[in-house]
Amino acid sequence: MCQNCQQQQGFLAELIDSGLLIDTGVDGLYGRSGLFEEVVARFDDLITRYGGQDGAEVARFPPAMNRKHFERSGYLKSFPQLAGTVHAFEGDERAHAELLHNVSDGVDWTAGQKSTDIVLTPAACYVLYPVVAKRGPVGKNGALFDLQSYCFRHEPSKDPARMQLFRMREYVRFGTPDQVTEFRATWLERGQAMMASLGMPLHIDVANDPFFGRAGRMLANNQRDQRLKFELLIPIESVEKPTACLSFNYHQDHFGTTWGIKTEDGETAHTACVGFGMERVALALFKHHGFDVQTWPAAVRDVLWP
Repeated sequence: MCQNCQQQQGFLAELIDSGLLIDTGVDGLYGRSGLFEEVVARFDDLITRYGGQDGAEVARFPPAMNRKHFERSGYLKSFPQLAGTVHAFEGDERAHAELLHNVSDGVDWTAGQKSTDIVLTPAACYVLYPVVAKRGPVGKNGALFDLQSYCFRHEPSKDPARMQLFRMREYVRFGTPDQVTEFRATWLERGQAMMASLGMPLHIDVANDPFFGRAGRMLANNQRDQRLKFELLIPIESVEKPTACLSFNYHQDHFGTTWGIKTEDGETAHTACVGFGMERVALALFKHHGFDVQTWPAAVRDVLWP
């Protein structure tokens, strides 16, 4: 077994044994203890302390989105391996009897399921773009939103920091290229200061999204070359392969073009976002400061429990 795999399973086992995570029998799908949720809530408050003064419009959506909006977003072109759809039974009594027979025999019973009008949300901001487009052009100062949602990505793993269902908080900025790049530059500084206050080793690096296939490798290279994505990395599974806990993304006019979002002057709006991996930051805190929050450094406790 590779050393990283041993480290992942060792830390995961410790988290489960301590009760911080609750095993469900599926890799990447865990319950959370009250203490784990308290740490997530404290970090959520810290984000608000750093970003709340910007006057973002707060919106919260369920962890699913309109399937037609999802299809239009282009997500399946870039990340088909991560997508999750919602299916449901729509058969008659005969189909129901067949379903129960298959369940009883321990064979696949899902063939009769039909796709519904919703899919699982892949990133908190994907629900937002058609909502903003429907409102019409953004104002002279653009627009800023504060989002949080459970998100799904189909990548089962023994790495506890790579969950299939996880929470993402985002600030999403709409406006001119100058407005959105200034927003991202501000959060690159804020994010480092915020996370440094939590007493963990970290660094910022250029990154790319996990685009699919040969064409995806070209997209990834282009994303890195243009420095469109940065990640704040903290060692969780290993020092050699640190985990992205925050991301800072400039989408250029991709979503503005896809959804027809305009600025006050009639130009295609640009967008940028900063994303916070809520569970990942909590895991990083437990990894570096221990499972007993009462023994965490006083400076860290003062930041999270002011």
